[in-house]
Amino acid sequence: MKKTTSTTAAAPFFLLTLVSPTRIAEGFLSAPSSVSPTSSSSSSSHPLHPSHPRPRPRPRPLPPLRAASSPSVVDGLPIDISENAPRNVMAFDLMWSSQNGILRSDGFRLVETDGTGREVRATTSVDLPAGSEVLYVPENLILSSAKAMAELRPMPNMEAAERRMSEAGCGSEYRQYYLMLKVLLELQRGKDSPWFHWLNSLPRYYWNGPAMTEYCLLCLPPLMRKLVGEERENQRRLSDVSDVPFLNDDIKYHPRNPAMWAYQVVYTRSVEVYDEATGEYDLRIVPMADYFDHGSEYAEIESSYDDAGNYLARASYDVPAGSPLRVRYADPRNPSHLLARYGFLDETCPATYCKLLPPTVDQDMLDLGYSHDRMLFYRNGEVADEVWDIFLYSYLVSVDANEDVRALMNAHHSGDYASKLALHERHYPATSAALLEHVDSFIEEIDVLIAKAETIGVSDPNSVYIRNEHPRLPLIHRHNLFVRETFQNVRDRYDPSSSSDYDWREATRVTLVQECDESECAIAECMQTYDGEWECEGGLEPNPDGSERTKTQTVIA
Repeated sequence: MKKTTSTTAAAPFFLLTLVSPTRIAEGFLSAPSSVSPTSSSSSSSHPLHPSHPRPRPRPRPLPPLRAASSPSVVDGLPIDISENAPRNVMAFDLMWSSQNGILRSDGFRLVETDGTGREVRATTSVDLPAGSEVLYVPENLILSSAKAMAELRPMPNMEAAERRMSEAGCGSEYRQYYLMLKVLLELQRGKDSPWFHWLNSLPRYYWNGPAMTEYCLLCLPPLMRKLVGEERENQRRLSDVSDVPFLNDDIKYHPRNPAMWAYQVVYTRSVEVYDEATGEYDLRIVPMADYFDHGSEYAEIESSYDDAGNYLARASYDVPAGSPLRVRYADPRNPSHLLARYGFLDETCPATYCKLLPPTVDQDMLDLGYSHDRMLFYRNGEVADEVWDIFLYSYLVSVDANEDVRALMNAHHSGDYASKLALHERHYPATSAALLEHVDSFIEEIDVLIAKAETIGVSDPNSVYIRNEHPRLPLIHRHNLFVRETFQNVRDRYDPSSSSDYDWREATRVTLVQECDESECAIAECMQTYDGEWECEGGLEPNPDGSERTKTQTVIA
């Protein structure tokens, strides 16, 4: 579908942008001189500026690579990584960050959110104007896959470790693997590591897929179970570090399996960044910035890097005091992925995957948009175009309506929305019945899982059994209820018995728009998405260079 002209562009989910270090000096944050290669006059009135009366922090130089154990150990490890071990956030927050050149806005706070110390996030205790600087982290504190590979890959005898990883089917995870090895190496160095206090502040307890018990898996719907299974298998394969030459036996064979903990650190705290200088994607963990929570609709923080690789966070809008400081981790329309990977349920997600898993997916289905990020059921009960297209295609194939299959694909590839709509309307009784059958089947299935959890007291917040034996089950239960509600909203919207004047085009908000320029007019079929934007097919073709024509648009039906 082509989009009508819009003045607001949606921000990407994963990529961070680069800004010039000279802009940092022009009234923005100033990088410490020992970090940034640039030097220019800057506005000393800004509260984050190093010339402000507060003592100027300086980053400590990083010591050379060493593979040695720290003499201060807990149960054979320099840091206690057991699930119930306390996190030392205070030393990281109040001492390490200031000593190493991290600059923060007034009111920037790390606060506990659950009363146990397990959950800690960044907040602000003062108002933050839109565009104001919130956090600066020097480049030399940032752990990255590119730097880890440059440092560790040339180490002697690393070929055996890489060969084991490749044989395990993890050839696409080299960046994560080397970032894990970097975390393990710094864990091994203990208090000799410049990242010791950051490591000691990190979570030990996780709520995500790799941390779930076998009983948890029994309470997951099929797609969620598949996602969690993939996460657990990936962790198992990447955690075999027995052939890594620079890690000692305490790290390799400790019963708490430090490699599994390092996996959790990397997969829950790293972000993917496109580096224009190298033209490649890098995975980066930015200490302090990794305490930003996830926000689907209103992420308070915009992240960027300057040309020297220093990290800068700004307020994306006027943020009131008392607000959490959040970034967007991943596509907010996939709460199941967020739970499997990160271990939380985002109940502000506007949509969820429709859970349609055909026995086979052919190229035509891929062309029509079959993917987990496009086959969506929305919280308000709407169904994405791609879902209708797949149901229509599947029905036509099942009844050997080859002529209509060709007509559907031709209309899709040519952008003939009117012809595609005519096919949908002609076969709507069959496709709507298939949709409702799928919805009913899923609701029936998830009701069994909901009942299974409730029989052992998951709804009782004071249940000692749940707290001790299945502490992650309440989160899974909330996920199941959330998804069920979305499916029920779809059923209520599309069940013909729920409305005597039901109309498919009205339910999906199809609108006819007349587009005209100086020489001609054409009709476009438009639908409003969940975020209020319009997507149209048909209408005036773009200019030969691909740009949009100057035109008027009038709603006619």
